[in-house]
Amino acid sequence: MANDKPKLLIVEDDEGLQAQLKWAYDDFDVVIAGTREAALAALRAETPSVVTLDLGLPPDPDGTSEGFAVLEAIMAMKPDTKVIVASGHGARESALDAIAKGAYDFYQKPVDIDTLGLIVQRAWRLHQIERENRRLAEKVGEDRTVLGSMVTAAPEMAKVARTIERVAPTGASVMLLGASGTGKELLARGLHEASDRGKGAFIAINCAAIPESLLESELFGHERGAFTGAVKTTEGKIELADGGTLFLDEVGDIPLALQVKLLRFLQERTIERIGGRTLISVNTRIVCATHQDLEAMIAEGTFREDLYYRLAEIVVKVPTLAERPGDAILLAKHFLARFAAEMNPQVKGFAPDALAAIDSWGWPGNVRELENRIKRAVIMADAKLVSAEDLDLVQIDEEGADLALNLKTAREQADRRMIRQALARSEGNISNTAKLLGISRPTLYDLLKQYDLQA
Repeated sequence: MANDKPKLLIVEDDEGLQAQLKWAYDDFDVVIAGTREAALAALRAETPSVVTLDLGLPPDPDGTSEGFAVLEAIMAMKPDTKVIVASGHGARESALDAIAKGAYDFYQKPVDIDTLGLIVQRAWRLHQIERENRRLAEKVGEDRTVLGSMVTAAPEMAKVARTIERVAPTGASVMLLGASGTGKELLARGLHEASDRGKGAFIAINCAAIPESLLESELFGHERGAFTGAVKTTEGKIELADGGTLFLDEVGDIPLALQVKLLRFLQERTIERIGGRTLISVNTRIVCATHQDLEAMIAEGTFREDLYYRLAEIVVKVPTLAERPGDAILLAKHFLARFAAEMNPQVKGFAPDALAAIDSWGWPGNVRELENRIKRAVIMADAKLVSAEDLDLVQIDEEGADLALNLKTAREQADRRMIRQALARSEGNISNTAKLLGISRPTLYDLLKQYDLQA
């Protein structure tokens, strides 16, 4: 059936040549267009893999302006389409312009059906190979997860994940230290799922977001009539997480009086609801996180030292996004695919300036900032490719130079950073990485070995 054949769009205003080409390419489902408007309408409706394009189209059949306008429109709308330009107008100049504008190949008229047919077949096969490569690259991107759902390719984050996987089965209390937005709750959830409590409840509570007067009730629950408004007995989060894991985010914001009660629970594994007189045994694992310096708070007397050592049997430091080379682009692609599917399916990827901006930005808000910018950009984007302007990242912060570094060290750090960024952009493909860096593959392999980097 015709619909099972690959689509070939022939943009040609000569009716005789139209019929000849349609008859010659029996292996394709051929669509004919004789004007710019008809060509772009067919492109939208049929999404052909290959297009043959005559540059001399009405209303400029003796020139090339209309043909080049069609080529530019195709490259903007469907950049992966293979366009074969056929023209007799200033062949050399037209060929150079066509290739520069994104054409796959150029063929000088008069047309030889057999030769052009070979070019069309080759273009279609290349299109299929590239599509399969993109599919495999997307699959590789999906596989770059640790602890079940955290997307990363950075060795710094892989080390954190390995630590958590090792301590997950032990039952030890874990403290995650890191800036806001680095994914501490996601790591805590991954720890829970990797432990023998994975089938139990995972309950998260942000201690900084709840007023002091309510935090005790939230954690320990209350009996009916314990205070004004307590119209029924309510279990606290510690009790609700029995058999599972309770994640205390921003644990440094727990007031001193409540720290005493939490310490008692950790020592005795029993709780007493507000207004209650019965001790309740609870088997809940505590995982906590903070961006504050708890050791400094201990010195100031605002955090109990004995509670700290109960909570921090295992301390894991979570790196910022800026300390995870390549992850910004990897995560940006992950978020874009998710949000585009939900909110704006026409968005297909990032423009080159957007990728450069994502690479260069300092990300003070870490992964949360990146996620929010991608979400907003996908919603607001008018084109298929998200630009740096869509991300509001047009102004790139310049990285401060460390004047104490010698030239050799600075050069090595720059090499490492650029190689990691190029690997991230090309998703680990050695050939594409070498092209991005403007070096040969053997040179890239030598650098990877020299700097102990993995593709």
